[in-house]
Amino acid sequence: MEIRVVRSARRRKTVQARLDGDVLRVMIPAGASAAQEAAYVENMRTRFERRTMTADVDLPARALILAARYGLPAATTVRWVSNQRARWGSCSPASRAIRISDRIAGFPTWVVDAVLVHELAHLAQPDHGPVWRALVQRYPKTERATGFLIAMGLSHGERPGACGDDDEPAGSP
Repeated sequence: MEIRVVRSARRRKTVQARLDGDVLRVMIPAGASAAQEAAYVENMRTRFERRTMTADVDLPARALILAARYGLPAATTVRWVSNQRARWGSCSPASRAIRISDRIAGFPTWVVDAVLVHELAHLAQPDHGPVWRALVQRYPKTERATGFLIAMGLSHGERPGACGDDDEPAGSP
């Protein structure tokens, strides 16, 4: 993908990007330094690459297949999100909504599936107790996926199984 930087004297703080065919146009403030420009361009390039990767995976369909295969409840909504920096996925058992971080869009399918199963299990059991663990273990590649996520570097204070369930009591494991 070709990248073109457009500097604007009218732009003060914001950075924006737009894909025109195969060209990513990154609009930045005219006063940005070379280091700032490089950081802005890298950030926008990464965002657009993630967006492209998420389009390759039909997450709601995948979640339905996994729920049926492993006897888990189906979610009402399953979607990619770009605002999760400290977790791979999250769910709200009350609304049955699941959100998966777009940071894992390029990971192997079996890893994405493990994260989906992890969140689907929370629809049946909100905590991380023994019942929930038994549900998650129905997916045969759970341990392998956990190892993969650890190897990828659990940054920003993440831990294996960190899912940030919205309706889970504070202080839960």
